[in-house]
Amino acid sequence: MQMDEKESRPRVVIADDDPDIRRLVEMTVTNAGCDVTVASDGEEALERVRESKPDLVILDVLMPRMDGWEVARALKSDPATREVPVMFLTSRGQEHDVLEGFDSGAVDYMVKPFSPRELQVRVRAVLAKRQ
Repeated sequence: MQMDEKESRPRVVIADDDPDIRRLVEMTVTNAGCDVTVASDGEEALERVRESKPDLVILDVLMPRMDGWEVARALKSDPATREVPVMFLTSRGQEHDVLEGFDSGAVDYMVKPFSPRELQVRVRAVLAKRQ
């Protein structure tokens, strides 16, 4: 029975180059009832998304090798990942940054520092829309 519950849990890929933030987001999203895969840079995020076919991707903007906006655009341009929702969780909070995030295909955008409870609510809302 446990196996069935785990298999039906939403899958989320989290990409952030800061290990402390990555662990906090991972714990928060896991506590929201999701199975989590993590990545520490943009290229690794693309690999993890292609491998795990997640229900949601949470991206930082400022990451090595490929920034979050580039990752989002790559996901949206690939027919295999086009429908996967992308949420940004980043310190980039200026209006032009938020607009860039939505222009790159995001369904949500949160600015750090963030409330873990708010992140859980937003993750659940995005996943509910996907069902």
